[in-house]
Amino acid sequence: MTRYQHLATLLAERIEQGLYRSGERLPSVRNLSSEHGVSISTVQQAYHILEDRQLISPQPRSGYFVTPQKSQPPVPALTRPAQRPVEITQWDAVLEQLTGREDSGSIAFGSGFPDVTQATIKPLWREMSRIVQHQEPEILGYDCINGKQVLREQIARLMLDSGCVVTPDDIVVTTGCHEALSIAIRAVCEAGDIVAVESPCFHGTMQMLRAFGIKVVEIPTDSETGISVEALELALEQWPIKAVILVPTCNNPLGFIMPDARKKAVLNLAQRFDIAIIEDDVYGELAYEYPRPMTIKSLDVDGRVLLCSSFSKTLAPGLRVGWIVPGRYFDRAMHMKYIVTGSSTTFTQMAVAEFVRNGHYHRHLRRMRQHYQRNLDVFTCWVRHYFPCGICVSRPQGGFLMWIELPEHIDIVPISDTLRQHNIRIAVGSLLSASGKYRNCMRLNYALPFNAETETALRNMGEVIGHIFENG
Repeated sequence: MTRYQHLATLLAERIEQGLYRSGERLPSVRNLSSEHGVSISTVQQAYHILEDRQLISPQPRSGYFVTPQKSQPPVPALTRPAQRPVEITQWDAVLEQLTGREDSGSIAFGSGFPDVTQATIKPLWREMSRIVQHQEPEILGYDCINGKQVLREQIARLMLDSGCVVTPDDIVVTTGCHEALSIAIRAVCEAGDIVAVESPCFHGTMQMLRAFGIKVVEIPTDSETGISVEALELALEQWPIKAVILVPTCNNPLGFIMPDARKKAVLNLAQRFDIAIIEDDVYGELAYEYPRPMTIKSLDVDGRVLLCSSFSKTLAPGLRVGWIVPGRYFDRAMHMKYIVTGSSTTFTQMAVAEFVRNGHYHRHLRRMRQHYQRNLDVFTCWVRHYFPCGICVSRPQGGFLMWIELPEHIDIVPISDTLRQHNIRIAVGSLLSASGKYRNCMRLNYALPFNAETETALRNMGEVIGHIFENG
């Protein structure tokens, strides 16, 4: 953290603690410079950060003042889905959401797209350019089913950070995490089976289950600690569940990191009822805490955890480089990989492997963690400032997605239609439920740049929602 970032954090904490009260004038730039032994430009940069976060505001010839703040909105309560096997719906709405990617004129708050504009990604461009310029013949050929050895070696080293000790031969490279999840589901389930999922749950996973003819039991989930172990145990006692699908680290969409004790408890249940765990760790490397949290896979002693991940959220989704560590289901996973795609793209595997091997990946991760954490602070302030009172907002511990819950009588689906007329696209909460729950919720991507255009879009969103509050 730089000096000005450290100073901004210190001042923000003082404001949050009430040491600088709402409307109070802050110390002058010169006084803060003298007090903290930093340059005037450092203080000015710190004040600019606080101004971006709308914690302070300048007044001509008077200095900076603490901006009057609404109280911090509460976090969403424990979700309460229908705890019985259901068939998945929502495909038409999900398809409409996905086709919206083609609308370049819209602000895509509903996407799961990372920020791919940071300077730390430039070495990847150089590596791709070098491979093309050398016209290496292997980039035009078929690869092995399980992916390039050099990439699997780098992935195995990366997984040590999450507590996993695996060999390159334990890993199967996939075309993104989406394919990894698809392989995992088909490796352990058949049509007519039942799986348990967190609620809300990533809509891509839901639609895979729908396509494979698998029913879902949605399990109550806490926005800060994850899936309810008690509710999961009850469901396992009631239904012949084959697997549980989890995003325990930097969850999509709630942003929580499941405590280690709860991860162990879920694994114990899986062992007791002899089911598989499909662990989606695609956001795991973006945890704001360091070192990054351990995976459930790192606790696995009998190969029942299938870990799925990719570089789609940490680097770029267009690379289509992911992987699965399928444990005891390895042979089945290899067969599924063969019948779906055969081999993955060689070119991007080679480029990513060199990017990681040369140390660029860890530098990029450090940059993105700081960037997303700062964005979270700014977007949370904007939501608190522009949205009406009575909402609940998740407090993500990593990644770049937040969950906003409105009162139950508010239907965001027609609000979403109105927002599209303002070139604003959101992800309605019902997309992330098997039965179409959470129509009063939305998922928001805060990887978008915090510029005037983004702020204006959030202000417009808040005004539309506020109008519904007043007249609904």
